[in-house]
Amino acid sequence: MAKNIFKNAIKKAFSKDALTIYFVIAIYAVISVMLYGGFASRQLTNMLISVSCYIVLAVSLNLVVGLLGELSLGHAGFMSVGLFSGCLFSMWTVDLLPMIVRLPLSMIFGGLFAAVVGFVVGLPALRLKGDYLAIVTLACGEIIKNVITNLEITGGALGLTTNNSDAFIYSKPKELLPYAIVLVLVTVVVMMNIKKSRHGRAIMAIRDNRIAAEATGINVTYYKLIVFILAAFFAGAAGVLYGHSFANIKPATFNYNMSIEILVIVVLGGMGSINGSIIAAIALRALPEMLREFSDYRMLAYSILLIAIMLLNSNAKFNELKSKMSLKNILSLLKTKKAKKGGAKQ
Repeated sequence: MAKNIFKNAIKKAFSKDALTIYFVIAIYAVISVMLYGGFASRQLTNMLISVSCYIVLAVSLNLVVGLLGELSLGHAGFMSVGLFSGCLFSMWTVDLLPMIVRLPLSMIFGGLFAAVVGFVVGLPALRLKGDYLAIVTLACGEIIKNVITNLEITGGALGLTTNNSDAFIYSKPKELLPYAIVLVLVTVVVMMNIKKSRHGRAIMAIRDNRIAAEATGINVTYYKLIVFILAAFFAGAAGVLYGHSFANIKPATFNYNMSIEILVIVVLGGMGSINGSIIAAIALRALPEMLREFSDYRMLAYSILLIAIMLLNSNAKFNELKSKMSLKNILSLLKTKKAKKGGAKQ
């Protein structure tokens, strides 16, 4: 009995999900040492919060696109709703609450506000599917952007200034990194647990065959709404963190180009793959900055790389090679070789 418990504990400790969490912790541990030790370059420091927010956005969108199998192009809209509502809440409470309390509360507030908007948008939109859903979510994202642009409370087209003397909430990466780490880890853990849960299996059943899922008693509308609301919540929370890292935030930033960029990260990382979304978010956000010295050819190289990755991902031989190179297969291969050596010695 004790032996089986120990084996199960070891198995869980070295599972694919656990390794993903270890990978995220290891990356942030190295970055923290570099940042707080004064070894991080200015370029790396400026990218940290942006990359962290894009990881959250990609992982949360993967719930809609990868697990549910629906094409959504309004994620930047939900991010902007969370950003402006959360940052306004932070400004109103800046003199009342310390940052350690104010920022998490602002992220929750922004996330909940984005979730409400996600529910309002999702209720009629999720009755559609495929290209029609993509068009509707794209339109909703643009409507949200225009509404925020025309609101006086959000600063209009000029945007929200976070380094006002009256309500100074702008923070440097050193101050925001701990919150970014917690947000990324919470998002990853929640998405992993949803994927493995009964609800996750129901969501994937809807993706595979909606008619069969309905025939087995799965409430398709309910699960679609839950997925949409959860994705919107995490997008809103990431938006609040993103907003605190800039001195001025303009609504025009959160247009359809940002939504498409997040979708590209999800597609390149692999549909339904959480670790793929993390790696793709880091690579695609870091690459343009790394190529900044070659400014004349930067976007050309970026585009060629995207096309190359897309072609490789659609190649059966490459996917087979990629699956063979997974950590699980490498460990099983080493175990087999060890067993063969032990048999040969006997």
